[in-house]
Amino acid sequence: MTTRATGGLLPDRHPTADFFICDIFGVSPKDDLGSMEHPIFSLSTRPDRRVLSYEHNGARIEVTPSVKGRATIHDKDVLIYCISQLMAALNAGRAISRTLHLRAHDLLVATNRDTSGDAYARLKEAFERLAGTRITTNLETGGIETTRGFGLIESWEIVRRSRGGRMISVTVTLSDWLFRAVLSKSVLTLSRDYFRLRKPLERRIYELARKHCGRQAGWMVSVGVLHKKAGSTAPVRVFRAALRRMIADGHLPDYHMREEDGDRIAFERQGRVVDPGPEAPRVSEAALEAARALAPGADVHGLEAQWRDWWAETGRARLSNADAAFLGWVKAQKR
Repeated sequence: MTTRATGGLLPDRHPTADFFICDIFGVSPKDDLGSMEHPIFSLSTRPDRRVLSYEHNGARIEVTPSVKGRATIHDKDVLIYCISQLMAALNAGRAISRTLHLRAHDLLVATNRDTSGDAYARLKEAFERLAGTRITTNLETGGIETTRGFGLIESWEIVRRSRGGRMISVTVTLSDWLFRAVLSKSVLTLSRDYFRLRKPLERRIYELARKHCGRQAGWMVSVGVLHKKAGSTAPVRVFRAALRRMIADGHLPDYHMREEDGDRIAFERQGRVVDPGPEAPRVSEAALEAARALAPGADVHGLEAQWRDWWAETGRARLSNADAAFLGWVKAQKR
């Protein structure tokens, strides 16, 4: 039977109320602070089936891989793409959800990957590792510690394939943990050259430099602490040699690395002038201590870097009391 055009509406055959369509192009890459701080992703190029246990500043994390292996730092490209799309939509005032509908080709292009048949197969494997990797961590609120477990993504589904077998589009549901990071804007912008970094350790070191430098001129860290934060399984001496090769290569976007006395590594921002004048917000040690009480287990220096980014992105308002403004922002993140 033929339906006449009577002016009425056709049925909504593809409702989108329950998911967010990734259709924003040219957005800035965004990464969440939680996975930038902690070594959740494997740096291995082979299936990594070891259970990772990590503890730092009161935060405890255990990452358990599936039989496919732990999600890798290159698998994280999927999450960065999703977070970037959600943040762009959120900043534009659009409704979002933790279930995203995306075109595989757009994801591959945005993350600087090739679009061959093998690339689509590797993307499928990335979804499998992301869904199979489980995280158990302690969360402390009001003096009560809660231990919870979750996956990096809750589910994924290939919804259509072309005749050649390539996936055309997929639906992916992020973990509540990642989605809450987006809603609270607990993210930082990455250089697009991040996706050009070939070595897993280079990507991880860039993440750490980006998070800990924030809008400051630089960051100094011991090789031992950097080894722990990076999540490297290599001996410290091998890790140190890898850092020296990175310094010699100079591939790290935005940052210049150098080795300092005392077995330390210094990171300095390149090509940007950091405002040292009275307009730049400066947080006292007393305020950082107060922030530790407000957010137990959190990296307060990371919070300060995030707050500086938020302050700059919202217009660099002149502050009469930077400490009070910072602590007010920390309180707001807990609501």
